[in-house]
Amino acid sequence: MFRGRNRPKTAIQARENDTVFRMIPIARCALALLLCCATSSWLQAQEVPSRLTLDEAIRIARLQNPGFQSVRNDSRVADWSVRSAYGDLLPFANLSSSLSWQGRGEQQFGSLTTSQLGFGDEPSYYFSSYNAGLSYSIGAESLFRPGRAKAARNATVALIDQAEANLVRDVTIIYLDVLRQQEGYLLAQQELERARFNLRLAEGQLEVGTATPRDVRQAEVSVGRAEVTLLQAEFAVSNARIALLVVLGAEVPQEFTVVSAFEVREPVWSEAELVAMALEGNPGLIAERANEAVAASDVKMARSSYYPSLSLSAGLSGFTREASSVESMISQSRARVSGQQEQCRVLNQLYGLLGNPREDCDSIVFTPDQEEAIIAQNNAFPFDFTRQPPRASLTVSVPVFQGFSRQLQVENARAAREDARHRLRGAELDLRAQIASSLAAVHTAYETELIEQRNQAVAAEQLRLATEQYRVGSASFLDLVEAETVMAQADRERVASIYSYHDLLANLEALVGARLRP
Repeated sequence: MFRGRNRPKTAIQARENDTVFRMIPIARCALALLLCCATSSWLQAQEVPSRLTLDEAIRIARLQNPGFQSVRNDSRVADWSVRSAYGDLLPFANLSSSLSWQGRGEQQFGSLTTSQLGFGDEPSYYFSSYNAGLSYSIGAESLFRPGRAKAARNATVALIDQAEANLVRDVTIIYLDVLRQQEGYLLAQQELERARFNLRLAEGQLEVGTATPRDVRQAEVSVGRAEVTLLQAEFAVSNARIALLVVLGAEVPQEFTVVSAFEVREPVWSEAELVAMALEGNPGLIAERANEAVAASDVKMARSSYYPSLSLSAGLSGFTREASSVESMISQSRARVSGQQEQCRVLNQLYGLLGNPREDCDSIVFTPDQEEAIIAQNNAFPFDFTRQPPRASLTVSVPVFQGFSRQLQVENARAAREDARHRLRGAELDLRAQIASSLAAVHTAYETELIEQRNQAVAAEQLRLATEQYRVGSASFLDLVEAETVMAQADRERVASIYSYHDLLANLEALVGARLRP
């Protein structure tokens, strides 16, 4: 799996593709517990391919990891916040209409009723109306709001990128852990095979008289311990695979094989190079810069309370009124005409005393045409509107003195901006320190892996010599067991050094904000 410069494949690497991992009862219990805790959305998750590469695992996690999806949904709200801020710069329009009904009966106007005013019992009425309005308000705050919304959206996108970078790091580390546990399983198998070989060797030596029954019993104990180690390694593999499925947001359990290969390469990056990359690409640092921009926009928004504002409005309206019966209106019109006739006769009497010509009172009559006009005029509901006069207004507001609340808001915004700048500077300093420390750790892990590789070769040679010496009777079984223990420890330390290197490299990639592996 791991290919370095002029490095032969180990027995562990050569046998990886031929190993079949089976589930044990303890692992099945763990799977049952996870299935009980799984959400319904997981049941709809897509299948993990049978041969899972790291890039494919990262792609699946981006699509369906629940935690990342909940963070990424914030981008839609941020986009609409920007649209809403620009919408505040446009005029507002509204159109309303209403329908109403009023039953018949006697109404009261102040201290008088309709019967006292001579109108009698009023009929029921139908009313309809419309109102169309256009308003526009502009101020400094409205002008600054789009910039602030854009800055907030950039901050949201930066947080999403940071969550994505953390997800990529987590997937990479858990993917590596699956490989680590599989290597541990292969080592456990190898140890069991060596223990069984030593048992057969001890039994053969006992038959020829060069070994004691104690050596055979010791070899049997070693076989039992190796079987327990293999069982524990199998359980560790199952848990690591489950953890990978969980971080992918995939259904548990699924059968798959991790197939990506990782090489241990000498770190050739300089600290200055990595720092330059991190200052441009670290998601956390970008998020702090976006937060500083939001804080700067908040200062402008707070200062806008000192600036004047302008408001414009205009509108049109109309109404209809229709009585359910026109008899009362016709009667009222007849009464008015009769009153006019009576007034005409009184005036004619006065004109006769004064010698003036008299008017023709008989011409003042209520005609059928007037009755038809009343009926036609009443037939207005619901769309024969009577338009009311249009209206328009212009308002200019200049804030003069509103206490010290405005200045308090400005000072709070300034303090928040300074805090954001200090956090940004602190984040940059912390990032530089983390990169220096992580790069040193990667160098150390690389050198450690080289040493562990040599140790593994020496331990293998020592085990070979101890086996041959025990075969010819020049070494005791305890010497063979000790060499076997040293070999097992060398194998495990070699695997630990390899994956420690890759874990540290994954953390360094998360700090830099870019992939450093080929």
